[in-house]
Amino acid sequence: MTVSVDLNSDLGEGLGPWRMGDDSRIMDHVTSINIACGFHAGDPGIMVSTAELALERGIAIGAHPGYPDLVGFGRREMGCSPEEIYSFCLYQVGALSGIVRARGGRLQHVKVHGALYNRGAKDETVARAISLAAGDLGEDLVIVGPPGSCFEKVCKEAGVLFAAEVFADRAYTSDGSLVPRSLKGSVIEDPREAATRAVRMATVGEVPTIDGGKLKLRADTICLHGDTPGSAGMASIIRSSLEEAGVSVLPLGKFLGKRS
Repeated sequence: MTVSVDLNSDLGEGLGPWRMGDDSRIMDHVTSINIACGFHAGDPGIMVSTAELALERGIAIGAHPGYPDLVGFGRREMGCSPEEIYSFCLYQVGALSGIVRARGGRLQHVKVHGALYNRGAKDETVARAISLAAGDLGEDLVIVGPPGSCFEKVCKEAGVLFAAEVFADRAYTSDGSLVPRSLKGSVIEDPREAATRAVRMATVGEVPTIDGGKLKLRADTICLHGDTPGSAGMASIIRSSLEEAGVSVLPLGKFLGKRS
C-alpha cells in the first residue's frame, strides 16, 4: 500500500515591510501552508498576498492562529481563558477564511501556533475551544496537532477530522514533546538529517529522541518551519527524499479520512 503524507510549512509570518523566510521558494516544495493570521505575526496585506500565491500554485491553505503576542512571536504562554481562546481563534480563522474565499478558494485546516499549540496539546479545554472555533465556521476544517494529543482526543469525540503532525526540523523528547528551543540541539539545521527523519517518520512511524531513544508516532503531515535557516533548500531535499522512498506527497484533503 502506498504511504501518503502532507508536507506543510508555516508562512506569511512577516509584518509590514519585514519579511521572514522565503515563502515563494518554500511553496515550490510543500503541499500545504499555514498562514499567520495577524496575532503572532502577519497582517492583512501579507495574508492576502500569501493566500493568492498559494492558490495560484494549487497549494492547500490552513489558518495559523496564535496568541496575541507580536513581541514574543506567539511563543510565550499567556494564560488566556478558554473563552478568550475561542474568540480570538474564531476571529483569526474567520478573517483568513474570508480572504481565501474572496480569491476563489477555501480553507483546508487549522493549526494553531507556538505556545498555544503546545498548551492545546496537553489541555482538553483549550483544545476543545480551538476545535469549536474552527467548527463554528461551518467549513469542515481539519484540525492539525501532535499525534496522541488532546487535539486528537477532542476531535475524535466531536467527529472532526484530525491530522497528526510531526516535525522534520525539531528534536523530540522521549515523552513525545518537542525539545524547548532554548536548549542546544532543539532545531535540526542539517537538511539531510531532517530529510532522513522525515522519511523515517512517514514510512516507519518513529523518530530518534534527543536522549538516543526511539519514539513511535503517526505522521499525516510533516512540518518544516519557514523560519528555520535554509528552509527552502531543506524543503526541496525533504520532498525529493520522501518521493525517492516511495512516499506520495499530497495535501491532506487528498487522502485524510480515506485510510483503511
